[in-house]
Amino acid sequence: MNQSLPDMTSLREEIVNTAQKAYREGMMAATSGNLSCYDAASGRIAITPSGMDYTIMKPEDIVIIDLDGNVLSGHKPSSEWKMHAEIYRHLPQYRAIVHTHSPNATAYAVLRREIPCVLVEMLLFLGGSIEVADYAAQGSAAVGTHCLPILSRKPAALLANHGVVTAADSLAQAYTNAVYVEDSAKIVRLAMSTGCPIPAVIDEEGSKSI
Repeated sequence: MNQSLPDMTSLREEIVNTAQKAYREGMMAATSGNLSCYDAASGRIAITPSGMDYTIMKPEDIVIIDLDGNVLSGHKPSSEWKMHAEIYRHLPQYRAIVHTHSPNATAYAVLRREIPCVLVEMLLFLGGSIEVADYAAQGSAAVGTHCLPILSRKPAALLANHGVVTAADSLAQAYTNAVYVEDSAKIVRLAMSTGCPIPAVIDEEGSKSI
C-alpha cells in the first residue's frame, strides 16, 4: 500500500544522508547494514530498503513500515526490519537504530568476544564494554530479541557472527555510537598486538585508567 507520509520526509532524508556517510566511511560494504528511525506517535518505522546501492539511494527509496512489517510506502524493507521492530517495540527510549558490519567490530562479533572498555569514550557513549548478543539467524526477530538484554542497559551490542547494532534517541547519536564501537574495536586490536589493554574507569574528579 502506498500513501502520502509528509511527516516522515525529514527522517527519510536524514537516513539517506547518514547511510551514504556510513558507506563512505567504511562502516558498511556493498549493500550490507541498515538504518532506521521510529516515529512513536504514528507507530511508523522509516528504514533503508533491501539490497540497494547506497550511492544511488534517494529519500523516496526509504521504506515506511509499521511494527508488524506492513509496507505503508515504498518497496521491500531491509531484511533486518524485524530486528529494528523488536527493539522499538520493547525499548521505547530508542528512536533510531544503526546496524553495521564495520570490519574491526565485526571481527569481535565473529569471535563472539566482548570488546573491553579501555577508553573514556566507551564509558560516556557506549556504557562500557561492548557485549555480544547470542547468535540468531539473520533476518529473524530473534536477532532483535537476543540483543534486548544488552540494549536495555547500554546503547550498543555485537551480534554474534553478524555485526554491530547501536541505538539512540536520534539517528545522529546512533551513528556516533556505531563509529565509537568500530574505533574502540580497532584500538583494542592494535593494543593487543603489543600488550594487554588496561580497562578504563571514571571517578568523581574526571577520568583515569586503572
